[in-house]
Amino acid sequence: MTFVVTEACIRCKYTDCVDVCPVDAFREGPNCLAIDPDDCIDCAVCVPECPVDAIYADDDVPAEQRDFIALNAELAVAWKTITRSKPPLPDADEWAKVEHKRDLLER
Repeated sequence: MTFVVTEACIRCKYTDCVDVCPVDAFREGPNCLAIDPDDCIDCAVCVPECPVDAIYADDDVPAEQRDFIALNAELAVAWKTITRSKPPLPDADEWAKVEHKRDLLER
C-alpha cells in the first residue's frame, strides 16, 4: 500500500504534509503535490496534516479518483522532491472548497 494525493490538492498545494514525511516522498508540481509510490513507506503521518483531505491510502481512494494512483506515479518521475513546507497558493482557501478541478492540474 502507498498513499496518493488526489484532486482536492489541485490549486491549493498546502504543504503541511511535506514537513512530516520521514522519507521525502512528496513531489511538487506547479499547482499540486504528488507522492512517489516508490519512496512512500505507508506510514500515514501525512494524512491528518492535509487540510483539504486530499491524501488517501491507495486502497481507499474514491472510485472516481482511482486514476490518481497512476497519476501520482507518473508525476513523481517528472516533478522534483519537496522537503519543506511552503506557503500555499495565494488563493488556496478559495479553491479548497471547489470540487471537480482535475482539468486544472498543471503538469
